[in-house]
Amino acid sequence: MTAYYNEHDKYAAQWLRNLITAGHIAPGDVDERSIEDVRPDELAGYTQCHFFAGVGVWSLALRNAGWPDNRQVWTGSCPCQPFSSAGKSAGFNDERHLWPAFQWLIQQCQPPVVFGEQVASKAAGPWIDLVHADLEAMGYTFGCVPFPSAGVGAPHIRDRAYWVAHASNSRRQFIPIWPRVNAARVGAEKSRLKSCYDSADIGGLGNANGQGPQRHAGDGGAARREGPGGYRGYDGSDAEQKPIPGPTNGFWKYVDWLGCRDGKWRPVEPGTFPLAYGAPARVGRLRAYGNAINAYQAQIFIESAMEAAA
Repeated sequence: MTAYYNEHDKYAAQWLRNLITAGHIAPGDVDERSIEDVRPDELAGYTQCHFFAGVGVWSLALRNAGWPDNRQVWTGSCPCQPFSSAGKSAGFNDERHLWPAFQWLIQQCQPPVVFGEQVASKAAGPWIDLVHADLEAMGYTFGCVPFPSAGVGAPHIRDRAYWVAHASNSRRQFIPIWPRVNAARVGAEKSRLKSCYDSADIGGLGNANGQGPQRHAGDGGAARREGPGGYRGYDGSDAEQKPIPGPTNGFWKYVDWLGCRDGKWRPVEPGTFPLAYGAPARVGRLRAYGNAINAYQAQIFIESAMEAAA
């Protein structure tokens, strides 16, 4: 076993076990207790420790970035609800403010590298300052960059602040695993992004007018749009149905379009149509997806951190 996953939500914990069995994330153990009940000695022997693990996206992102399962690292996306408009906005007084528990385990175990993430908002600023101060007091070098999912090609904002800390005495162990093919791929991805944004008006999510794909004969108004640069819709012609290139790319070029009550169409992550009313485990899946980080966004951050440590 190489990894330890701490996730108190039973539905997400079982999801983690399924992903481990399928080989999608690093093999390891899943602990459903609260992080406040975890003792430092229980983490001995684990190469990777993922707290607030959700459905294991940090492990997936590490793998995709070229970080081996047997290289030491900790990750943790502390609950964002205390500092998010979606929560009570109670800040440090919120019972879900669990950084102190995470900070104590880091202090006791001294992992060489820690990756984390938090919602990027004005209310979260003091939280980032606290994490920064605590980690530097423990001898870690700290860096944090807020950026949106849209910055890596997703057709939505989802601003997140990603941070990394590495122990000063472990810098030599923080060896970049950045094959040239990865650097070339990321470079090409950034070029495509620039090209897409330069050539498209992206005022309303995936569509300048916020209307999404236009209906046409036989469409029913809810079709999948695919193409080399992503589709923003159709030109309205039933005869030709020419695709209009949009600002999404890569994985997100295959966005699904959902019709909303305000009459507008909005792009969502591919494959989320099964979350429609009546689908099995709809609430659990929605909660797990909503709490998960963007895997590609995390991957880009990890790769950048690895490159910067060269």
